[in-house]
Amino acid sequence: MQVGEYQILNRNFDELIAFAKDHHNKFKNADPFPSIYFDHFFNEDFLNDVLNEFPSLGDKKDIQYNNPNEVKLASRGEQKFGKRTKVLMHFLNSEPFLNFLSELSGIKNLIPDAYFEGGGCHQIMPGGMLKIHADFNKHKLNGLDRRLNFLVYLNKDWQESYGGHFELWNDDMTESRAKILPLFNRVAMFSTTDFSYHGHPDKLKCPEGRSRKSLALYYYTNGRPREEINAGFEDHVTLFKERSGNQSEKSMKVYNTFVKVITDLMPPLVFRVLRKIRNR
Repeated sequence: MQVGEYQILNRNFDELIAFAKDHHNKFKNADPFPSIYFDHFFNEDFLNDVLNEFPSLGDKKDIQYNNPNEVKLASRGEQKFGKRTKVLMHFLNSEPFLNFLSELSGIKNLIPDAYFEGGGCHQIMPGGMLKIHADFNKHKLNGLDRRLNFLVYLNKDWQESYGGHFELWNDDMTESRAKILPLFNRVAMFSTTDFSYHGHPDKLKCPEGRSRKSLALYYYTNGRPREEINAGFEDHVTLFKERSGNQSEKSMKVYNTFVKVITDLMPPLVFRVLRKIRNR
């Protein structure tokens, strides 16, 4: 698919829609929740250019997480997107790609996030991680319901021993049901509900000078099915969960308990302000 001067995909629109229809059942019936991944999804030459302009993250303009739940870096909005990255991210928010996502997922009337709230460029350095969690479920600016995540991995020559797998976990946190290595030109997509527990829970073991790079896009609808909502959590920030029997996450449990107590005692107005700051 050509966008301006750039060949982003090796499929035209009709082929892209047919591809989505062919893989709909696989997505819908995936274990432990609707999800799928594809290799060689984008035109490789174009994605090489995107990788080459991946920004340096970690200054005061960026989002920096460093707590027992997550140690990672993220861009803010699109201010650090390079020329080709901006073309790619705008295409992934465009009408043709929304139609592809709807055919693949079965979720109609998807709405893109032009603000890239919590999305954009993500980077995890050696020793970093993102514990298992369910994502925040409402867009902080417009209140729309978050329904899909689409992730683009940018890691060339990535070894199994480096770790950094994207993991999908069952409801009771006893087992990882799927592990996806974040290889270059691999994309992963999954349904975002209060029960879609996922993350990169173990510390990254790649060599110094390397990092785990990805692009993240989130898609919304106005309303969602009741079965996707955890009663009592109709409007929530990211919900982190400890893996069952994992003693290394004791500090995580203490930290999350402290945050919950403070949140419960906090006046609603203060909570709403902090929620806007904390949402990813």
